[in-house]
Amino acid sequence: MRVAGTVRAPGDKSITHRALMLAALGRGVSHVGGALTSLDARSSARVLRQLGAEISPLRDGTVLTVTGRGRFRAPQRTLDCGNSGTTTRLLLGLLAGHRLRATLTGDASLRRRPMRRVTQPLAQMGARFEERGGDGLPLTVRGGRLRPLRHAMPVSSAQIKSALLLAGVVGEVAVDLLEPKGRSRDHTERMLQAFGYQVGERDGWIEFRPGGRIEPFDIQVPGDPSSAAFLVGTSILAEGGELRIAGVGLNPTRIGYLAVLQRMGARVSTDAADSSFGEPVADLIARPASLRGTEVTAGEIPGLIDEIPLLAVLASRGSGETIFRDVGELRVKESDRLSLIATNLRAVGGKAEVRGDDLHIEGVGLPPRGRVRTAADHRIAMAFAVLGTLPGARIAIDDMACAAVSFPGFPETLRRIRAGRSR
Repeated sequence: MRVAGTVRAPGDKSITHRALMLAALGRGVSHVGGALTSLDARSSARVLRQLGAEISPLRDGTVLTVTGRGRFRAPQRTLDCGNSGTTTRLLLGLLAGHRLRATLTGDASLRRRPMRRVTQPLAQMGARFEERGGDGLPLTVRGGRLRPLRHAMPVSSAQIKSALLLAGVVGEVAVDLLEPKGRSRDHTERMLQAFGYQVGERDGWIEFRPGGRIEPFDIQVPGDPSSAAFLVGTSILAEGGELRIAGVGLNPTRIGYLAVLQRMGARVSTDAADSSFGEPVADLIARPASLRGTEVTAGEIPGLIDEIPLLAVLASRGSGETIFRDVGELRVKESDRLSLIATNLRAVGGKAEVRGDDLHIEGVGLPPRGRVRTAADHRIAMAFAVLGTLPGARIAIDDMACAAVSFPGFPETLRRIRAGRSR
C-alpha cells in the first residue's frame, strides 16, 4: 500500500464541544465553521437546544449558526448525552450555576462512566445532585448560587478541569485546580482567555478568576489532532508515498503522540503554520517508517491519552518492547480500553500484557490476523482498522460504525488513502 495526496481530518472534537457550549451561553448569534459533525457533537447540539439555544443542523461543509440567550432555561425532558463524556461532564459544570433542575442520561457505555469525580467538587461549590445509577448516569443536578473552589483533582483530566472552570464562569466565582500528573488539554483555558477571563498558573495550580464576558463570536475549528493520528498511523505503516493532512490543530497539550512517534522513528513534519482563535494550526506530512520500541512515561499520558490505542497498534509492529506507564485511566473511557487493547492485540497475533496499570507491548513481524471486539469504542475500532491496512492482514472488526462517534466517514477516508485517491 502507498499513500499520496492531501486529506483533511474532521473538525476538532474538543473545540467543537466547547464552541457550541460557549456560543449557547452568549447572548446573540455566533458562527462555528469547520465544526465536527460526529455523533458526539450532535449530542452536545441536541441537549443545548433543549436548554434554549438555537443551533442550525450539523452538516459537513456548512457554518453553524448558534443563537444563545445568555442563560439556560429548564429542560422539559431528560437530557440524553448519547456516548459523549465531554458533553455530560462539561454540561454538569454549566448547569451547576443555573437555578434549574435537569436530569442527564446516555447510552449504556456512558452510563457506566464515573461522574463523582466531577459532581463531588461541584457539590463543594454548592450544586446538588441526585444519583440514580450509583457513580454514573442517570443523574439529576439542581444548580444555583456557587461558592469559590480550591480543589486538587484526583486525575489529570480535561473534562473534569473544564467542568469546574465552566462552573466558575456561570457562577462568577474563583476556581483553583491542581492536576496531579501533568497538564491535560487546555482548550477551555485558551477560549476563556479570549473572552477576557483571567486563567493562569502559579506553583502548579491553575487559577481562574471571573471578570470576563461571553460575547457572540466567529470561529474556524481546526482539524482534530486525535483523528489525524489515525491518518498519520496509516501513513507510517504504508510501503511508500507521503500523505499531507491539512489544517490540523497542534495545541501543545494535544500532540504528545507526535513526540512519542518521533522517538519510535516515525517521520512526521509540519508545514503551513497558522493560528485560529488562539490555537496553533498546521499541515502534518507523514511518511512510511520502521519503528522501534520506547517507554511512554506517566507524565506524558495526559497529553496523549486518546492516542494510546493508535500508538499501541503501531508499537506492535515495531522492534523491541514499548511500555505505557500508569495508564489505568483507560479502564474508565468509553470502554475498558486498557484491557481491550491488550486482548485484541493478542487476538490478532500480537504480544501485549497489562501489568498493574502499565501496558507492555512486544513488536512482532507476522501479518495481523484475527477478530477484534470493540465494545462500541470508536478509538479501538479505528486503531485496529489502521493495523488492518498492513500487507497480508486479515482483521475482522465487529463494529466499525462506532467510528462515527468522532470520525464520520472514517472507513471511506481509509479506503481513499489506501487507493492513493486522497485530495
